[in-house]
Amino acid sequence: MNINKATRSAIKTAAAFIAAAFAVCYLSLFAIPATKVNADVGQPDIPVPALSDVHCASYCVYDKTTGYIVISMNPDDRIYPASMTKIMTCLLSLELLDTSLKLEVSPSALEGLDADSSLMGILEGEKVKVSELLYGLMLPSGNDAANVLGEGCIDAFFEKYPAGGTAVNADGVNAQYLIDTMHDTKDHILSSRKLEAFALLMNLRADTLGCKGTHFVNACGLPDDNHYTTAYDLTLIMAAASEIDDFNTLISAPSHVFVGTNRHKSDAWSYVKNSNYLLYDPWLASKTANGTDSHLSAVIGGKTGTTSQAGKGLTIYTVCENGHELMISICGIPQDYYFYTTMYLASVTAYGNLACWEADPVTRVYGTTGDYRWVNAPQSEQPVFDPLINPGDEPKGYDLVTQTPSPTPAPAEDVPEEEVETGDNLELFIKHNPVVAGVIGGLMLLITVLNIVLWIRINRIKHSAVRRAKKIQTKKN
Repeated sequence: MNINKATRSAIKTAAAFIAAAFAVCYLSLFAIPATKVNADVGQPDIPVPALSDVHCASYCVYDKTTGYIVISMNPDDRIYPASMTKIMTCLLSLELLDTSLKLEVSPSALEGLDADSSLMGILEGEKVKVSELLYGLMLPSGNDAANVLGEGCIDAFFEKYPAGGTAVNADGVNAQYLIDTMHDTKDHILSSRKLEAFALLMNLRADTLGCKGTHFVNACGLPDDNHYTTAYDLTLIMAAASEIDDFNTLISAPSHVFVGTNRHKSDAWSYVKNSNYLLYDPWLASKTANGTDSHLSAVIGGKTGTTSQAGKGLTIYTVCENGHELMISICGIPQDYYFYTTMYLASVTAYGNLACWEADPVTRVYGTTGDYRWVNAPQSEQPVFDPLINPGDEPKGYDLVTQTPSPTPAPAEDVPEEEVETGDNLELFIKHNPVVAGVIGGLMLLITVLNIVLWIRINRIKHSAVRRAKKIQTKKN
């Protein structure tokens, strides 16, 4: 079978040309960038659910400034508070204990804390500063920290307000109240019944604050049929605690690194984060479900609580643009809806702040931090100053004269919603470079046709050569 040299050379040249053309066309699809990159890493606006779509046992928005409930659902229904109990534990600890004092972890403080307990991670015999225990109480929601603080409070209570003395605490009692109520001696209470005594102080303070549906039996919130409260009562307790500056510092802290102790030798032996996710993204509560500005000014912080019996709940402290301080509690979110907890809280927060604003529409706190985006947003949308504004504080370096705190939105125009571009790089390239894509497509089509023609031509040459070879062979024979 002989194919002349000119034919073979033409075939090789054509094949090389086709291969090179294919390579150029293929690589050009990726070498030429699309005019738009679909890589938005920011968070789109997410509408909060309407109040009717919030699945929970109860909620209450209490205006501490006026003393009235703003909005609520079943605010007086009995619920299990879980770790929201620790708001009261923190309140009493800040009143009774010096934050620089060190407390030793006793065996009794760690009793009954099973594997399901949320823990700070302290050990028996460990000597820990009260300030560290308070962070361990409020951020990782340590039941161990709660018990150590509770026991420390009873020691301090007997020392500060001894039986038979004239000194009394904010509830008007001294240690004689515990002795009489528990029908026990001071020594036995201090040796064996400190946490029971602390629960009595918790209940006494709840009564003083006007709580009508609350009864505590422990310092940490572990399940018990006799350990209960209401959404309204939780807001009253939060309102009282918010009067303490150190409490506000604790609940607003996004994270904490624990220092070394006699049992944990190295600093940073544990790192914890705040479980109140609305603290990181207050912008979620900046608008109601229909897009109305909520006039939320600041989310100061709060405390979460979760057990299988209680469901999930949160109690938080916020500030409205009119300067009113709102305590917001949402309780009993069922397990099937845990994923929506932050959005439910954002909904109640938005509608509560809006109702408060509508009752008193006067700007007193400049800067609406609810409109700012923190964690889940591009850098360009981050706040330009510290958004943690307490009533009466002026943000330094911020122009209060020219700044419009809450600009009135312009009437909505009938502008079609921008479509989100989807697809891979090839689709985006064709969409944004139609001319170049057309030329490349035409070249590829031409090359395909030439390939087919060349393949047919080569086969014909091969068949012709075979026939000639057979004829020559026949003649020879």
